Amino acid sequence: MTVEGERILVVDDEPFITDLLAAALRFEGFRVEVASTGREALSMVAPGRHDLVMLDVMLPDLDGLEVCRRLRETGVDVPVVFLTARDATEDKVLGLGMGDDYVTKPFSLEELVARIRAVLRRAGHEAAAGAELRFADLVMNVDTREVWRDGTSIELTATEFNLLEYLLDNPRRVVSKSEILDHVWDCSFTGDANIVETYISYLRKKVDEHDPPLIHTVRGVGYTLRLPKD
Repeated sequence: MTVEGERILVVDDEPFITDLLAAALRFEGFRVEVASTGREALSMVAPGRHDLVMLDVMLPDLDGLEVCRRLRETGVDVPVVFLTARDATEDKVLGLGMGDDYVTKPFSLEELVARIRAVLRRAGHEAAAGAELRFADLVMNVDTREVWRDGTSIELTATEFNLLEYLLDNPRRVVSKSEILDHVWDCSFTGDANIVETYISYLRKKVDEHDPPLIHTVRGVGYTLRLPKD
């Protein structure tokens, strides 16, 4: 749930992108400002003015990474989500090392909004709500790292918890195996990608011990947290 009035600065030199994002984010209840260059963004951001900056990496003057570096040097610790067409692993590692998330183009607006909410929640913008994530009768308290289903406590390992948190951050959306690897393990993971299937299986045995089952596989696409279709 979005805290009303959270302020987001969208920085991109493509008017189509800024118009699209501004409209979508305002529809979701955010307050939005836009900038088209790195220097314009730096002139607009000040401590406490924005709750998050959505920052394109490829800008006409300063690239997004340099903008982020300068913000940090001046003591502005606003969460930064990079938006870019660069999808190489080394670019993701660099971006995540400086910012809070890294979204590659093309992107879905649903995924982008879900990621923004997740970053804001991690930054403490949902502390007043007890940092709880809910779907159907499944409840997760992110602060205490406790999970309940139908009022019954569920014991999860650290990785199982992080995987379930990502599914709860993206309810009803199908998330791919590569997305899960990027966000639960991290984008530099080089092990067997089937580890995702293994941990989905672990979660099912614990979370879906109660009816109805909530964790579903969409063959050839990924996994989703949703109620069964009638």
